Amino acid sequence: MPNLFSELRVGAITAPNRIFMAPLTRCRAGDTHIANDLMAEHYAQRASAGLIIAEATMAMEGNSAFWMEPGIYSGAHVAGWKKVTDAVHAAGGRIFLQVWHGGRACHPLLNGGKQPVGASAMAIAGDEVHTPEGKKPYVVPHVLTDEEIPAIVAGFQTAAENAKAAGFDGIEVHGANGYLLDQFLRDGTNNRVGAYGGSLENRARLMFEVITAVNKVWGSDRVGLRISPLNSYNDMIDSDPVGLATWLATRLNDFNLAYLHLMRGDFFGKQKGDVLTPIRANYKGVLIGNMGYTVKEAGAAITEGKLDAVAFGTAFLANPDLPARFKAKAPLNSPNPETFYSPGPAGYTDYPVWQG
Repeated sequence: MPNLFSELRVGAITAPNRIFMAPLTRCRAGDTHIANDLMAEHYAQRASAGLIIAEATMAMEGNSAFWMEPGIYSGAHVAGWKKVTDAVHAAGGRIFLQVWHGGRACHPLLNGGKQPVGASAMAIAGDEVHTPEGKKPYVVPHVLTDEEIPAIVAGFQTAAENAKAAGFDGIEVHGANGYLLDQFLRDGTNNRVGAYGGSLENRARLMFEVITAVNKVWGSDRVGLRISPLNSYNDMIDSDPVGLATWLATRLNDFNLAYLHLMRGDFFGKQKGDVLTPIRANYKGVLIGNMGYTVKEAGAAITEGKLDAVAFGTAFLANPDLPARFKAKAPLNSPNPETFYSPGPAGYTDYPVWQG
């Protein structure tokens, strides 16, 4: 029976364990959005993960949603990330890059006055975005026309090419958490008509076009996808999240991906339901679970065949040696939320390793 410490074939790579590092936005790339030495140190410290999935990274210039998140749209970005991949590989690790477009979660104050884009003319409600001028309300996005969408797909394909040049082992397409691909996918933010609105097939069209484009660069066995059918983060909702998850799981079999990465719940508890069971029943590939797993629950889910691996977020943030701690049943460092997005090494590279 497999367990947390069993090897796992993930597309073209072999993970030495099933304790994966979830993508975590940490805002350490500065105003240039270029990965740096501090980020290389951070990721190399966590190279014992079965797979590191690096943080959400801008596929295209002018689409910042977090102010100091990294990008992968220029030669300078490739060179910055090459420092990271070299450091992780030197430490024996494997690392995928999560490629991302923020859509309506972006803000003009983060992008030289540029209006964000989205599936429909709806701003994110009930939250504000951090900007150089303080917290500001989100704005109504420019609605992408059908004719503008091929440029988005091309931007993801270029990002995939750049990620390959930067030495990553693969990429994860970010289709979760209310960002652009998710805005098209869920009916709470997509009231379009035409080729990209209405039916499930049409709402998923952009996601599928992006996957097809990046598969041409990498081969599908080095491409993953992250989804969050229940998560209401970024003011998201769907009228039938379980139905959406079930349909999507079946259709994704056509793409022969390295893995599907599922956020199983809702950060805010607004939407409830079991999306894991129908996805496991219908999706034939490697399934990674995420959101709130304890080591005990994660181990049981893998042994029982509910998941193939589990991605840990804040536990990996605070414990660079998380697999070793799990194996030794050692105590865990507690994460400090005050330093999640602050600049510098505090709460980033200074969490202690276990001295067992």
